[in-house]
Amino acid sequence: MSVFPNINAQRLANIPKYLFAELDALKSQYQSETGQDVIDFGEGNPALSPDPQIIRSLISNLKDKENHRYPTYAGKLQARIAVAEWYKKRFGVALDPETEVTMLIGSKEGVAHLIWALIDKDDIAYVPSPAYPVYQNQTMLAGGIPRLMPLLEKNNFLPDLSDIKPHKKLKLLCLNYPNNPTSAVAPYSFYRDIVKTSHKHGFYCFNDNVYSELYYHEPVHSILEIPGAKDCCVEFHSLSKTFSICGWRIGFAVGNKNIIQALLKIKQNVDSGPFGAIQDTAIYALKNIDKFIKSTRAEYEKRLLLLSTGLSNLGMCCPMPDATFYLWTKIPDIQYQKDSLNFACQLLTNTGVLVAPGIGFGKYGEGYVRFAAIVSLRQTKQALQRLAHYKK
Repeated sequence: MSVFPNINAQRLANIPKYLFAELDALKSQYQSETGQDVIDFGEGNPALSPDPQIIRSLISNLKDKENHRYPTYAGKLQARIAVAEWYKKRFGVALDPETEVTMLIGSKEGVAHLIWALIDKDDIAYVPSPAYPVYQNQTMLAGGIPRLMPLLEKNNFLPDLSDIKPHKKLKLLCLNYPNNPTSAVAPYSFYRDIVKTSHKHGFYCFNDNVYSELYYHEPVHSILEIPGAKDCCVEFHSLSKTFSICGWRIGFAVGNKNIIQALLKIKQNVDSGPFGAIQDTAIYALKNIDKFIKSTRAEYEKRLLLLSTGLSNLGMCCPMPDATFYLWTKIPDIQYQKDSLNFACQLLTNTGVLVAPGIGFGKYGEGYVRFAAIVSLRQTKQALQRLAHYKK
């Protein structure tokens, strides 16, 4: 018997394995055993290259010696001003860059730290299901109790707000629109109802709005457009998908100044702001976003249309989404409709095509799989050919 205690803290006991780490393991195992390539629609990890002008901006900013010192916790004031200016132009929302904006080392870090800042032991957080796993897992790590809000197709993958019950321990509502994994878009009226419900029951809310610029019809809304939203809400954004710079780890949070300051108190004791050269490049990118985003949108729209049409022809119901680069589709095979992980494994084993199983996004994701349209048109055509051959 070992004299050493259990390595894992008790708080890790109920945390499941992280979906995308599991997908990486499946992919590596397949490649090791078969020597074949994998066409990977599993993780939303874009393979598009950043615009060369953005790369040149970063190279130039690397030469500033001040950028090689520790960054400030909230990020450079110039970066926060750029965020506030973009928010005013894009959403018509006025923000104080001194108190209502903070830069982040990616939105995932911000979401985690915000939950740690707000949630005490046994506090209740309403989290959507299916959803990005971070919301539920971080709530549990903070000692809170996640209450699931089903996102059902019959409700256009919007939660039923009547499910939110008043409780003295109710603290937080987690939202993510445009949505991962369902691609659903929230209308202005939904955000209005959220803010009204928040004021009624006395809870805080965040919207993870990282896909706001990947829309294909009407521009999507910000929850902060709603009068009274800044009393109770913050919103997260990331430059990762918008500018194809996921590896740079740069995002921001905006909204209620007290929540922003609580988030910063966690950051001051855990990490710091993003690398200064990346912040300077983010300023350049935000100021020139219209020049860069059109080609990115057009490319994803072409990929989504090809994938949606091809999968629909194979019997998988895949309407074109209004936003994001995801397709969320029901599993057509009856035998796998309650085992999306097995379905994904069978697809990988038989075709070398990797998708994300719905169960990895939570209880109410079972019966679905998610395709991320991140591979080239050529690879997408190859994947559809493999799937068609397998279906025969």
